[in-house]
Amino acid sequence: MPKGYHDRVAFVDLSTGKIWYESYGEAFWRRFLGGRALAAYLLLRHVPKGADPLGPENALVFAPGVLTGTPISGSGRNTVAAKSPLTGGYGDAEGGGFFGAELKNAGLDALVVLGQAEAPVYLHVEGGEVALHPASHLWGKDPLEVEALIKEVHGGNTRIAQIGLAGENQVLTANVIHDLAHFAGRGGLGAVMGAKRLKAVSARARKETLPAYHDPALLKELARRMAKERMDRAAGLVTMGTVGTVKPFNLRGVLPSHNFLDGFLEGAEALDGTSLDALGIRIGRDTCYACAIRCKQVVKIEGTGRYDVRPEYGGPEYEGLGALGSTCGVTDPYAVTKANTLCNQYGLDVIGVGVTIACAMEAVEKGFLDDEGLGLRFGNGDALIAAIEKLARREGRLGELLALGAKRLAEAIGHPELAMHVKGQEVPMHDPRYKRALGVGYAVSPTGADHNHNLHDTAFAKEGRALRELRFYGEDFQPLPVENLSEAKIRMLWTKTRERGFVNSLVLCDFVPWTPEEWQEALYAATGWRLSPEEMLAVGERTLQLTRLFNLREGIPPEEDRLPERFFQPFRKGNPEAYLDPEAFREGVRTYRRLAGWEGGVDPERLEALGLEEFQNALA
Repeated sequence: MPKGYHDRVAFVDLSTGKIWYESYGEAFWRRFLGGRALAAYLLLRHVPKGADPLGPENALVFAPGVLTGTPISGSGRNTVAAKSPLTGGYGDAEGGGFFGAELKNAGLDALVVLGQAEAPVYLHVEGGEVALHPASHLWGKDPLEVEALIKEVHGGNTRIAQIGLAGENQVLTANVIHDLAHFAGRGGLGAVMGAKRLKAVSARARKETLPAYHDPALLKELARRMAKERMDRAAGLVTMGTVGTVKPFNLRGVLPSHNFLDGFLEGAEALDGTSLDALGIRIGRDTCYACAIRCKQVVKIEGTGRYDVRPEYGGPEYEGLGALGSTCGVTDPYAVTKANTLCNQYGLDVIGVGVTIACAMEAVEKGFLDDEGLGLRFGNGDALIAAIEKLARREGRLGELLALGAKRLAEAIGHPELAMHVKGQEVPMHDPRYKRALGVGYAVSPTGADHNHNLHDTAFAKEGRALRELRFYGEDFQPLPVENLSEAKIRMLWTKTRERGFVNSLVLCDFVPWTPEEWQEALYAATGWRLSPEEMLAVGERTLQLTRLFNLREGIPPEEDRLPERFFQPFRKGNPEAYLDPEAFREGVRTYRRLAGWEGGVDPERLEALGLEEFQNALA
């Protein structure tokens, strides 16, 4: 058995109750590692072409990585993947917390859920075995109560991934909740769980099911190194997390506001982390498994009535403050914190929900949509909260439309131009008029707009850590201005997206500032494999080629590698220099496709070079 693995993938068919296990051998694991690469492989193999994302033929994959559950910072993440009901193509998200590590240490390298249960169920993993349990008594209950009831049965050390009300109602922006306050947020994967009537997956590790590692002492040394150096490497994340970026983005005139019509919002500084601290809303910090960074927010509001929130469901990060705050024109930190907590409690992607509601607000203001007396206008925090309640419950025509996501809502009212999405997935809080190569990355992303497997132009505009680390892969990259969209910048993007695919297969957190050399070192400590920089990028490229194949097979054409027209127009209010030239953007997409071998679909020679020959006829 390869070090760092159990060589054990569990399959559960909910339609029949059948459970079985597969092993793949060391050569397989060295090619795919785990996480995203493994999930993409399993979905291409087990989801038939044309499967209904909310039907029994879809597969739902929980895939830890080779480093998930090791003692190093950032190792608490795992991939959740399925055919996305939001995009109709490949969908995945990485969730943090403790569940992924517990699943790996409970004896599995992945869990694949097939079929559809007749009545609600949950799965429990322990001792390397999966057991199926009835869950009708859990259906309709809040995550906090579900967590307590499952731990009553399986023990207090059990870790749980579950869906909330939105997943049960198959809202297309529903997510998967890990440990109450961490989320596999994007792609509507919670709706897939709801359609399968799978309320939760729980896991409990035992000493005898911990993986054997090649060099445990080196893993412990890496853990000590990051704990010792965390303030030098990641001081901003340690002290503030991501919530300290609202004010700088607004001052720069590139904070997404009013459904991306504006880049500046008067009063947005009230949403910044410093404001949350001054108001006493942010009461502490939380962390994930084995992580020294502690970048997660803990918030509490009491005594206000309508805006009261409990700390168990975590707090807003930058994406939530932007999507539910500035994008909706709302600057009241109490209302935005309440909206974020509702999304967390109901199991909703804050980006998807915020951008969808912003789309609806613009539609209402322009007379295209009846808000059913809600007062759904930019800046109305109470209407924002009421809209989330309607969306999660699919209440009324407005609730039904909001539950479909921005793309389908805008199409239903005859104004698709109002939806800020790529391939059906709502755009994150980084505007491509400012970060232009990131905009190309949005367009070519297999999951639709995503900022996490992407290049952020600002990090490469001057000499520094980001450039030094990208040179690790053999190309002498030089600083390029943020607005640059030359071939050199797109080559950076191509390298960066492959690197992100590799890291999302380990699976390690983006926010822990390990260097590529340390990723190499950690992988060697776990497995004994010394992957070269070229092999590391090859793992990442497998994720890109397999997910591109999946999307082409499901009828998502290359023409969908595009952005909403709004991003080729200047802000009404904001940075006047933030402009995305449409021809430069299109040339950037063409260059990326050429580098990826996507000029005529997917290059079969590239598949063969990556050891993916079995998928050369996937489009036949």
